[in-house]
Amino acid sequence: MTGGAWIFGYGSLVWRPDFPFIEQRAAAIKGWERRFWQGSTDHRGIPGAPGRVVTLIESAGGICHGMAYRVDGAVYDGVMAALDYREKGGYSLKSLALKFDGTDGEGPRAHVYIATEGNPNYLGPAPLDDIAAQVRRSRGPSGHNVEYVTRLAEAIRHMDAHDEHVFALERLVLAE
Repeated sequence: MTGGAWIFGYGSLVWRPDFPFIEQRAAAIKGWERRFWQGSTDHRGIPGAPGRVVTLIESAGGICHGMAYRVDGAVYDGVMAALDYREKGGYSLKSLALKFDGTDGEGPRAHVYIATEGNPNYLGPAPLDDIAAQVRRSRGPSGHNVEYVTRLAEAIRHMDAHDEHVFALERLVLAE
């Protein structure tokens, strides 16, 4: 790709992009909300004992705050190959419109990885207490699942954004 592209992160990509980019901006996507409904057997859990990581669900009035990264065309193919591998646990690529923080109107389109209920690692909705218990007991090659929740909550606060699902889960996870 000659001109490069935008990539939107709403989970670990918010605090650990781990790829070269030429611009980073706080952004949001409208019509979507973050949920801890995806199982992780390769990063925050293991096969047979998955951790819980975020995906997006469509929501008419929803908004998901995250981080957008502009990737130069010269490294685009390599970045996308690395991200395809990183997000191999059930995520599919979508193109969604960004809204940059502090601006009006729709921004450019961005690549967004979303895990839908059709993938084998999809766990779906559960009571938040049950999700918290699973997070507390899960650990994988990328570390403890609790770290994923707390780092994400911290990053959202740093952006002066709000996500009640993430913050409520963080409170439950840290309560024990």
